[in-house]
Amino acid sequence: MHGTAGVALITGAASGMGASAVTLFLQRGYRVLGLDVVPTAAPSGYEQAYSSLVADVRDRSAVSAAVDAALALEDVIDVVANIAGVYPPTTLDTYDDDTYRRIFDINVLGVLNVIAAARPRLAGAASIVNFASVDAFEVSRGQLLYGASKAAVVMLTKSLALELAPHGIRVNGIAPGWVATPGNAATGRMDAAAASIPLGRVAQPEEIASWVWLISQPDYGAFLTGETIVLSGGDVMR
Repeated sequence: MHGTAGVALITGAASGMGASAVTLFLQRGYRVLGLDVVPTAAPSGYEQAYSSLVADVRDRSAVSAAVDAALALEDVIDVVANIAGVYPPTTLDTYDDDTYRRIFDINVLGVLNVIAAARPRLAGAASIVNFASVDAFEVSRGQLLYGASKAAVVMLTKSLALELAPHGIRVNGIAPGWVATPGNAATGRMDAAAASIPLGRVAQPEEIASWVWLISQPDYGAFLTGETIVLSGGDVMR
């Protein structure tokens, strides 16, 4: 049985914060379209409310086709969560053209492509949540291109908030700090990071997902648009 709270399109659904957001929105009664470059399985018990969309966010037409194939003609999208992203380390000495294009095409162009693909179906009071990073606001050594890409997401969020406000569509961002995802765990630096965070720990993916849900809901975020909320445990304050 499909969820009745609405339809959520969530990218980066295969793991980490994307997978946690998928689970939370299903639990809250949404029908969820989980988009990633690989097929994703529905959480147990939610098979009828979940659709796995396979597309690369760098390909706008592929995203549009995947969305259209998953929805009926009259279906609308209530929430878009742009969580897909990559963060290979780069410096002036190590970057190259291919790495630049991969980071900006996924992290920046991908956000635009997903929103553009969803736009014809967005409900009148739809909410878009883009994932930036604390690296958009504070320099992180060795993340030359990643930080720049996430700063671009912050500005896209502001610009799109203005553009879509007349249609009742809200656009906000989330800027996580250290989160216990498989990708971050692979860096081997999470213990050291936790020690430097005022709250003394890194975030769990489920905590970040709860903010996606919170600011997407009209009961809580109806007057919030164009903002990017930092979730860092006090490590970065604005």
